[in-house]
Amino acid sequence: MASSDNGGPVEVSKLAVERAITTMWDHYSEPLSLDEIADTAVLSKFYFSRVFRNVTGTSPGRFLTAIRLYSAKNLLLETSLSVTDIAYQVGYNSLGTFTTRFTRSVGVSPTRFRSLSNSGLPPLPRFDTDTDCGTGTVHGTVVLPPSSTPLRVYVGAFGSPIVEGMPVSCDILECPTDACRVLEYRLSAVPIGEWYVRAAAVAVRWADVDPRPWARHPLLLGAGKPVVMRSGHDVELRIPMRTVDRTDLPILLALPELDNRLLPEGTRSPLRTPELASL
Repeated sequence: MASSDNGGPVEVSKLAVERAITTMWDHYSEPLSLDEIADTAVLSKFYFSRVFRNVTGTSPGRFLTAIRLYSAKNLLLETSLSVTDIAYQVGYNSLGTFTTRFTRSVGVSPTRFRSLSNSGLPPLPRFDTDTDCGTGTVHGTVVLPPSSTPLRVYVGAFGSPIVEGMPVSCDILECPTDACRVLEYRLSAVPIGEWYVRAAAVAVRWADVDPRPWARHPLLLGAGKPVVMRSGHDVELRIPMRTVDRTDLPILLALPELDNRLLPEGTRSPLRTPELASL
């Protein structure tokens, strides 16, 4: 985010948006209106909406929905509240609306999400070749900033700039030491069309970080330029990673919460431990 030395208009706008986002996190269970959110940013409703989209890449309403669904994910994993109670607790007046939006954004229904919290998400299809008709490949490097914490990096191709639902193709990278600042990824069998490649990294140091991915938040995020895929094409794309910012949308898809592969014994379900080959 650019700014002048004396706090230019871009930086002031970002601070205003951050105030509004703080209000959303603090009051997401309430029926917040656009006017109320804009008031916390000390901006007019119409100017606020434009500034908010410029800073975050989405609308205030969509951001608030993401906060509510992200909070619902945590409640499903950390409490025994019913799905109905959770829907109302995060600000929905309709169980049907909540279930539909949760399923579309997370990739599984609220009930399924909770049931998979111990056993983990079933393996997604992995394509080892690109011989499928009408597909191509995206490959390249993920560039990480210095970190003393071993990381697991998720890379996926999505149909919109917002990371939600299930990616059409994905890869998981391991970064056990700070020496692996540059990691190679490969997204195979990416269908024809326009796709947004996104990456998120979580900590995986067993000794001092909770090893359960569903108890952690992404530390780093990364985004590549939009990719227009054509049949048989092989696109190279570099993804720089950066520290998560207050203005970043929370991650809604079912991973990393439901990735329990390679966890220490005793922290996962004894029923099955699927080896995720993809995000």
